[in-house]
Amino acid sequence: MEIVCPAGTPASLRAAVKAGAHTVYCGFADETNARNFPGLNFDREEMRAGVAFAHGHGAKVLVAINTFPRAGSEPLWHRAIADAESAGADAVILADLGLLAHAAKHHPGLRCHLSVQAAAANADVINFYASTFGVRRVVLPRVLSVPEIAAINAETEVETEVFVFGGLCVMAEGRCSLSSYATGQSPNMHGVCSPASHVEYHDDKGALSAKLGGYTIHRVGAREPAPYPTLCKGCFQASGTKGHLFEDPVSLNAETLIPQLAKAGVTALKIEGRQRSRSYVAQVVRNFRAAVDAQAAGSPMPEGMLASLTEGQAATAGAYKKTWR
Repeated sequence: MEIVCPAGTPASLRAAVKAGAHTVYCGFADETNARNFPGLNFDREEMRAGVAFAHGHGAKVLVAINTFPRAGSEPLWHRAIADAESAGADAVILADLGLLAHAAKHHPGLRCHLSVQAAAANADVINFYASTFGVRRVVLPRVLSVPEIAAINAETEVETEVFVFGGLCVMAEGRCSLSSYATGQSPNMHGVCSPASHVEYHDDKGALSAKLGGYTIHRVGAREPAPYPTLCKGCFQASGTKGHLFEDPVSLNAETLIPQLAKAGVTALKIEGRQRSRSYVAQVVRNFRAAVDAQAAGSPMPEGMLASLTEGQAATAGAYKKTWR
């Protein structure tokens, strides 16, 4: 299976390729991509150079143009698609229906992948995107089990790509209203979920409070680790219960499920983390490349290689193995 790896910077792209990535995904330094953070992403010249470097080492590059355009500002997104094609990108990752229609009409030779932000979670809608816009691959939401993925693959010829490591979104992808409510910025329009500009940490009578947009998301003891204040992984009190009501502050790690995902017909394994360091990217890529190569060779699967890189050094298999609370 293809390993699709994150690259938030040109240095991370080079690190991922050198570590054995089959494919790297990245985005332009503007609101056309869903990791629109200061200091991340690529200008046009950096994108051209990154694609050339990847191609020179036998790897592919996908450009994420996966946010939803603001009314009247569509030309910014249209330029991004055109610039990705001129840079030599192997595909663009799109979510918006209008952008998919634009790409199909004006860039018919450019391969299109459907972003996880489109939340396409059944074969009928996936086949619609394929027949209407020529979509060749779909990135599946992180709310599906392995049997559900196998059932989808049995009813479509569109390639499927699934997340196997990194940040875990427990909402219908691209439909989260919690972060938008707290910060005023939309994950699927402005490209930011729990933006760092809205994060604060305060000493609260000997405890440490982590806030997002002025809302306290976590309160921990002075010597306890404070998770990043992501709303879906916050600690709340509701109906007499106090705790992580949606999901614990942990990372997705599905490395042990690689054989099952292969059997389910998955084409590509996606690693989340364009905001992570190049060292992080290189370590994760090396470990997943070793796991995929072992699976392909019929050798025993290496396990437990990535525990130190997960959030809070704790991991979950997410919806692959359980039902959300």
